[in-house]
Amino acid sequence: MSTIEKPSAESVSDNSSHRQSLVDAIAPLDRLAVGSANLLAKPIGEFDHNGERYVIPRYIHLGPRGGDAPTRIGIFAGIHGDEVEGVLALVRFVQLLESQPELSAGYCLFLYPVCNPTGFEDKTRHSRDGLDLNRQFWVNSNAPEVRLLQSELVSHAFDGIISLHSDDTSDGLYGFVRGATLTKHLLRPALAAASELLPLNQNSTIDAFPASEGVIHDCFPGILSAPPKVRPKPFEIILETPRQAPQYLQEYALVIALRTILLEYRKFISYAANL
Repeated sequence: MSTIEKPSAESVSDNSSHRQSLVDAIAPLDRLAVGSANLLAKPIGEFDHNGERYVIPRYIHLGPRGGDAPTRIGIFAGIHGDEVEGVLALVRFVQLLESQPELSAGYCLFLYPVCNPTGFEDKTRHSRDGLDLNRQFWVNSNAPEVRLLQSELVSHAFDGIISLHSDDTSDGLYGFVRGATLTKHLLRPALAAASELLPLNQNSTIDAFPASEGVIHDCFPGILSAPPKVRPKPFEIILETPRQAPQYLQEYALVIALRTILLEYRKFISYAANL
């Protein structure tokens, strides 16, 4: 893996206000976008909280042409504001793609590094309105963050959706799978590759759901997901790292997992094209 900028928890804290700085967290991406032919910074929407204006950062990475229309994948992090590992992992991943653009050949990646801006600033799981945003999707929520993200999920009709999380109750990596039938065939190689850095959670029950070799097929209602009636269904993967592990290992494990998913899905596309 090539050398990439290394943001840290310290680099994104704002000591003057005791808030974590969203601007500092995404600054490496903004710097890349200025001089990149592949990366665009295009934040979505705007919402107000007690007189403060917020946007949800969005970056679009268009990889080298790979044949037909590019495969659209949405990657989401920071829906829980206290899970900085996914935010920083997505920054690292984009830096990797910029240095090795062949990894994203044939893809158009929509990247949402901080889906819960107020929770990220406050270092809290919930938004500043006290909501767990990852229980608010497709239930007629009035949360502005959810409405903005639902609009993205509808308008872009993603072929795949990946969410990045960390779990303070788990001693190993694991993931949820939903949607397209090939999903588990993407998650298992991703977990196997990432397990070179962190162990898999081998428990038969994780988060109260049955699990096998770190793979769960059920999940909580209201999570960030594809629109319920969308067809064909995209693949949907949630990656979870053990938060007690060193942060840099969690970040790199997520980068390796994301890289593996892109490579494995490209194989699937190529195979399907030859049927």
